[in-house]
Amino acid sequence: MASGTALIYDEEMTTHKLLWNDPVCDIEVPERLSSSYEQLKCYHLVERCVLVPAREGSEEEIRLVHSSEHVEVAKSTQTMNEEELKRVSGNYDAFFFHPNTYRCAKLAVGATLQLVDAVMSGKVCNGMALVRPPGHHSQRNAANGFCLFNNVAIAAEYAKAKYGLQRILIVDWDVHHGQGTQYIFEEDPRVLYFSWHRYEHQEFWPSLKESDYDAVGLGKGRGFNVNLPWNKVGMGNSDYLAAFFHVLLPMAFEFNPELVLVSSGYDSGIGDPEGQMNATPEVFAHLTHFLMQLANGKLCVILEGGYHLRSLSESVCMTVKTLLGDPVPQITGEMAPCLSAVESIQNVRAAHKPYWKWLMYEDTSFLQNLSTRSNLLKKANPNPSTEHESKVTSNDEAVEVERFLELHMKNILFPVPPIKAVTTDSKGSAHLFPVPVHVVKEMDRTEINALVSEFYADLVKEDKTLLSLGSMLAVLDKILKKEACSGIAESPTSSVAVALRHSVRLGFQRVLCIFVGDMTMVPNTEDGKILMIHICEREQTAKTSSKHYISLNWKEDAEGNDFFSAVLGFILPVAYSYQPDLTVIAIGPNRSLEISGISLLCALLRGLAESRIFVVTEEAERNLMQSVAKTVVGASAPHLGLYVPPTQEKVNKIKMLKDQFQQEWKMLQCSVKDGISRK
Repeated sequence: MASGTALIYDEEMTTHKLLWNDPVCDIEVPERLSSSYEQLKCYHLVERCVLVPAREGSEEEIRLVHSSEHVEVAKSTQTMNEEELKRVSGNYDAFFFHPNTYRCAKLAVGATLQLVDAVMSGKVCNGMALVRPPGHHSQRNAANGFCLFNNVAIAAEYAKAKYGLQRILIVDWDVHHGQGTQYIFEEDPRVLYFSWHRYEHQEFWPSLKESDYDAVGLGKGRGFNVNLPWNKVGMGNSDYLAAFFHVLLPMAFEFNPELVLVSSGYDSGIGDPEGQMNATPEVFAHLTHFLMQLANGKLCVILEGGYHLRSLSESVCMTVKTLLGDPVPQITGEMAPCLSAVESIQNVRAAHKPYWKWLMYEDTSFLQNLSTRSNLLKKANPNPSTEHESKVTSNDEAVEVERFLELHMKNILFPVPPIKAVTTDSKGSAHLFPVPVHVVKEMDRTEINALVSEFYADLVKEDKTLLSLGSMLAVLDKILKKEACSGIAESPTSSVAVALRHSVRLGFQRVLCIFVGDMTMVPNTEDGKILMIHICEREQTAKTSSKHYISLNWKEDAEGNDFFSAVLGFILPVAYSYQPDLTVIAIGPNRSLEISGISLLCALLRGLAESRIFVVTEEAERNLMQSVAKTVVGASAPHLGLYVPPTQEKVNKIKMLKDQFQQEWKMLQCSVKDGISRK
């Protein structure tokens, strides 16, 4: 099985630089690459990666996407003087040539293809290529927007030709629309292209009508081009997560890609002068974590934009740490998407409803009167006399963001627990685990009795519960003391109430519990320190749903896994709204989910609570234990079974729950009639 993370970097790509004064292009500097690499070294991430050398892309490989004429023009610039370079550069929108640009662009292509080969051959599981010039704006016959050759588009064509791939997902989280990539694949149903981008109703570069939500692809490619326009600046972590929950992830799981390529522009991060967004570096860890669950983990991240050097380099490090399997930091900021983000999400869903099974029964409609339209009228014509002032202001803001990030990164980064996962061998089941799971000793019987009599006597009604606590609490304590990241205990689910109270007693303020199957004892959730989501085939208890106790009646489809819609449309948004310190997944008798559904839960919820997950299962079912262990350790993407679209009845069930809880758990909001509370 593939393991490891590739990193590709070649210092020669820093020789491509602007030789004359051009205020449009002067932010695309060599330091974008070198500062990112230095920061990776600073966090000791380079030494943990599999270092793969870059190579030059061949002309034949470049011509998979670009015309011979385009390649010849680029090649001819190698011997030009500065005046000639300036003249040829002027033929393109926002591009500059240097005598070494052609060589650097070939290295950028080759580095990207080296990464695809390393991942597809199984040499590594995933990886990142730090390249310049970037690629996603370049078109078949034209350089554009700092881009000469379209690295990611060439990689997709290369993967189709060399490995016979039929389904490739390209995720473009750069703040600009990758119109070059869209033009190349808009008629190709084998490539699903998703881009979010600053748009502001066509006011922001590249200012194209076809960057809007209604450009869904052409011919056989209809439905495979997904544009999510941001119509105002200041989008933050919750807006990006909402886009993944309510658009990209359900689409991606239905598409079922064989390879995921990321056009990884970090100008969508805080402090960037181009994007003017507010997303902080750790959001890229979460986005990367989600994408790692697709395509059996085959994920290639390729650098595009990013022009605030500190924001860029910290975001690159967050991405690589996640690719390496490190715990994901807690996300910061208010977990509520803004009105404009929800409007865009609603319109994208409406535009794509005819093409996707997951949207078949969704109640979606287009919004015409967008809240941001009025902002366009307020935009005065720019006054030339204020240009110098705005430059000074932006420099001050850059310094301010630098200071903010210095403190922010200290706050969110934490020591990685020395052990990935723990269990006990009380019932001789530790040997079932196919990945290294550390075995710990049970808690002493005397200590258990003392704890129970003092704190948990009302919860321990049966001898079998008491007998299981030594094993369960030994595992849980390793997680609570941050000595282990996750743990698995075989124990009666009657002991889960003890685990929840024990976690709260030891200082955890928000514990998320997903309980699958029959539940004999419902914990008290009124103080908000526990959020219980109970998944069962039919209503189990007399307790009615409330903000912190939610009953989800669900029976998985016999044909395959239809649980995606419940996890992405409801459980994940609620969990991210809650922001737990610990996630407990309890698997009881008469569970209504198959192993694939439970694996999906474990995999996606690893993004929360610094990846602290405690799994309690009543029965040591070999396949279940193996799948859960692989998932919580992050050893590989879980096998999620055959995608089955939800029935109308199940879609309605999720909609009713959304309607009931979206005011409390705001990440559920994906349409404006849902009643948005944040501007």
